[in-house]
Amino acid sequence: MAVSDAHPMRHFRHGALVAAALALLAVQGCASVSREITGSISRSPAPSARTVAAMPASQLQGVVRSYGEAYQNNPKDKGTGLSYAAVLQMAGRNDQSLAVMQQVAIAHPKDRDVLAAYGKALAAAGDLPKALSTIQRAQTPDNPDWRLFSAEGAILDQMGKSDDARTLYRKALEIQPNDPTVLSNLGMSYVLTNDLPSAEKYLREALKQPGGDSRIRQNLALVVGLQGRFAEAQKIASAELSPDDAEANVAYLRKMLSQQNTWSKLRQSDTKRRG
Repeated sequence: MAVSDAHPMRHFRHGALVAAALALLAVQGCASVSREITGSISRSPAPSARTVAAMPASQLQGVVRSYGEAYQNNPKDKGTGLSYAAVLQMAGRNDQSLAVMQQVAIAHPKDRDVLAAYGKALAAAGDLPKALSTIQRAQTPDNPDWRLFSAEGAILDQMGKSDDARTLYRKALEIQPNDPTVLSNLGMSYVLTNDLPSAEKYLREALKQPGGDSRIRQNLALVVGLQGRFAEAQKIASAELSPDDAEANVAYLRKMLSQQNTWSKLRQSDTKRRG
């Protein structure tokens, strides 16, 4: 997408876009682990990335300790290991999460769920080539898994191969039409190549689907904000939420747009436009 010389964000947009999109793809990869797993303490899934993000440090450490104790008691249990690794990723302890997933993969070397989570843990720890090969090894051409296509796409996007990534997202959507996570990943892929209208289109479609959650709403708000529509972005970020959740979403939006003073420049641009 060509950037007009008149646009107030022309000097810093691309760097902020790439950093934000890569961060969000990484976050979504971690969050998808928690949504897909079923085994954990009391047989309930690990908390969502957004729930963890809202926890005070003391509570978060308590959650990590609880899952860690369950893992120590039964380190070969697939569900427990997946849940513990997911919580560690959400807490930013990517190296430890990877170590846990290495042990789970040793215990379950042919399990596709385990290989998929192992690949995501490798990606979170920064080992993208090995993450890619692990995800590809988990895939079976005669019975392809749409979640693996989406996970592979997210890794390829982080490697700068957005065209290949989008091919995989579309393969995932052929198997699982209108999945909100895949649509969101596809939208954020377009952010990486500075095609904000296409990114907005797919994120809006993702948000309309059952399961379109606050994380997708935050991504959409970010993309709208990066196009200079600050007031609309803030409205999207706080829509249909409790006051506390709305405040958290706007704080998230402000944080993501804070790179290179994007937040204040957007606000000034939006104020001038409405004036």
